[in-house]
Amino acid sequence: MAFPMGLTFSLIKYMIESKLGEVDRFPLALMLQPTFCSNLDCIRIGEYQDTFERILSVEECLAAVDEVGAPVVCLTGGEPLLHPNIGQIISGILERKRFLYLSTNGLVAEDFLSRLKPSSYFGFVFQLDGMAETHDRMAGHPGLFEKAILAIQAAKKAGFLVYTNTTVHKGVSLGEIETLFVLLSRLKVDGLIVAPAFRCDAVESDVFLSREEIGDFFGPLYEKRSNYPFHISPLYLEFLAGRRRLECVPWGNPIRNPLGWKQNCCLITNGYCQSYHELVENTRWDRYGVGKDPRCATCMVHCGFEAAALNAATGSLSGMWSMIRWQFPGL
Repeated sequence: MAFPMGLTFSLIKYMIESKLGEVDRFPLALMLQPTFCSNLDCIRIGEYQDTFERILSVEECLAAVDEVGAPVVCLTGGEPLLHPNIGQIISGILERKRFLYLSTNGLVAEDFLSRLKPSSYFGFVFQLDGMAETHDRMAGHPGLFEKAILAIQAAKKAGFLVYTNTTVHKGVSLGEIETLFVLLSRLKVDGLIVAPAFRCDAVESDVFLSREEIGDFFGPLYEKRSNYPFHISPLYLEFLAGRRRLECVPWGNPIRNPLGWKQNCCLITNGYCQSYHELVENTRWDRYGVGKDPRCATCMVHCGFEAAALNAATGSLSGMWSMIRWQFPGL
């Protein structure tokens, strides 16, 4: 599945300019978390349970976008649609010509469709971690899968770009994931994002795949890559399938939330900085990644490795050819 041409050209231009400018660490996507509030009981949000009422102002959100300068912004949460000024935040980001992905569980998405305008720069990302029984169990919310599917259909009908994000956990079969992808393809979603779950210490049950299990799961999916409208880079999919080695790029997706700039990535918290400049300059990036920090041992999540894949794609002829073939599958 090809990325939208506008996004592709914007990323390539930005990466080439950054490398020519001899910038060692440049972000590809800002992970902007304007609120911790959620309408689901999410165990991973436990570290924020005492700060649920804190939000970023519109001004703080847009200042973060300007400070980072990345071509892509991902609005995450909690549930970003629960922010009281989410419409102003979205408008401000789009006025800056950033490509914007808004992650949502789908519970309140339909209520916002009439308040927003479709744009080639803006897309909803609905979280779906399996078919109805699996997804509802994972989220702890009966009926959530059906609600999300209805919201996807409504968003497509209203003219919005719609993507889905699927996090693969142990115990979920490849057959179930393929059934989900067939369903979403029939609904004409614009792209499928997929990655293995990150091992979270707050979750006691064994629902996380080892690196070997990740390769076993994604290998067959890689062979069927032309069957589904994937919205991930081909090099990242090769990495998941065990066909390519990549080193984590933890600075590729900096995260800003109501507590500050999160160290060191979306998934690991070592503290907070007061500015993006402080985050980049004062973080010992060389201490993180597989083989360096035990928390990173099984991680193959796109927030660290998708940036590495795109970096590799623009750093070699073979990588660039893989991207070109991904964009133009008839070649």
